[in-house]
Amino acid sequence: MNKSDSGRRVRTTLIAYLFLAPALGLLAVFTFYPVIFGTILSLFEYDIINPPRYVGLSQFQRLLVDRYFWIAIANSAKYVLVVPVIQLGAILLAVLVNRQLRGIKAFRAAYYIPVITSWPVVGIMWTWMYDQQGIINYMLQSLQAIDRPISWLSHPTLTLYAIMFVTMWKGLGWYMVIYLAGLQSIPAEYEEAAMMDGASRARVFWNVTVPLLRPYILLASLVSTMAALKVFEEIYVMTRGGPFFSTYTMFMYIFDEAFQELNMGYASALAVVLAAVILVFSVINFRVFRRGGLEYY
Repeated sequence: MNKSDSGRRVRTTLIAYLFLAPALGLLAVFTFYPVIFGTILSLFEYDIINPPRYVGLSQFQRLLVDRYFWIAIANSAKYVLVVPVIQLGAILLAVLVNRQLRGIKAFRAAYYIPVITSWPVVGIMWTWMYDQQGIINYMLQSLQAIDRPISWLSHPTLTLYAIMFVTMWKGLGWYMVIYLAGLQSIPAEYEEAAMMDGASRARVFWNVTVPLLRPYILLASLVSTMAALKVFEEIYVMTRGGPFFSTYTMFMYIFDEAFQELNMGYASALAVVLAAVILVFSVINFRVFRRGGLEYY
């Protein structure tokens, strides 16, 4: 390699890093620094008023006997059940809206409206709908599906699943767009060749379309899993963790400890554990969708 080639490579590298610098700077300030600072803070007792006091791993030991931690981690884990349901629904919806039908653009837009609607608006709307005198109970009673109104947001067993349904309703359009982009990137020749070989539409979908969507399924499942474990806004708006802590999630507990009790150190320890749980689920997603589970046709 001569000097001119070497100089050209250096200049190209420098230009690339100059373009990356703004994004890296934002990541450093708003992602890397908070992660490092929060991890260090988890080793200290700190209430904002008094100076931090080093306590080592004692706050992590406290987690083991903290009843509310186990309630919160269990509810967050339950929320992950929303992931396969919303992904399957989004794939089927994407297949539906991928057809060239009259008015299909308006149909796509209608499914995307919940995505761009803010959570306070969505939470208030669904709180009204879930009310004992709300439209959901009215419709179910009209269809004679229930005898008396159900307390959707004050039932210790049903409330978490009622909020999970709202999460699915709001997020369906977002994942639909991801899968729609994936479907439109698949060459039509693959499906046509399979159908010419005598494969049914269902077989083409499961053995051709779904395997070719595997990178998109990985992305959407990863994002959906992280969102489910970090769920907060819908819980805060609709139930504040009630009734009887039945919707108390990890993010809700972190929020309470940090901003209600001012236990910043303990809140940081909770956040570190949540980050570790998210990492474990992320690794599982990568292993399932990159190495197995789906095979090409």
